[in-house]
Amino acid sequence: MFEASDLRKGLKIELDGDPYIVTEFDFCKPGKGQALYRCKLKNMLSGSTLDKTFRSVDKIERASLEEKTLEFSYPEGNGIYVFFDPKTNDEVRIEESTLGDAKYFLDDGMGCAVLFFREKPIEITLPFFVEKRIVETEPGARGDTATNVTKPAKIDNGYEIAVPLFVNQGDIVRIDTRTGQYADRISKA
Repeated sequence: MFEASDLRKGLKIELDGDPYIVTEFDFCKPGKGQALYRCKLKNMLSGSTLDKTFRSVDKIERASLEEKTLEFSYPEGNGIYVFFDPKTNDEVRIEESTLGDAKYFLDDGMGCAVLFFREKPIEITLPFFVEKRIVETEPGARGDTATNVTKPAKIDNGYEIAVPLFVNQGDIVRIDTRTGQYADRISKA
């Protein structure tokens, strides 16, 4: 159990049976009466937001979350991706809707942090950077060296990113998995 005074940005709590994360927090002490804690909460299952005010005497339930490190095994089909737990040798199936754009950056054997709420996977965190090969892009125009000029490029699974003009087909690039954007070129083709 948390007290209202424990509230802070990033804290994960449980309200009405759902896990929430505190995205904004404001403390208010009026001249008379109890202190108020105004929070903006984001539902970790549905993504909806909620404004809630807690009084200093309120008790808040701690979310029953568990984080495990799993390795990606293979896409099973029908929007299901199979992960392997190296500690228990169990397979865990995660739906495509839970993965979101992270599905484009998965590699065999990649270690991922998976957050579970009541034994159900609700969030996945990949390594910050992955290296992927560019399979399709237009050649850059010579002499066109203005800063921040980009062109579209596709990686092996069809995901499209914007890359600088000097990146060519066959090059290996580093992609930031948090934003899904090009970070830098690792090697030339």
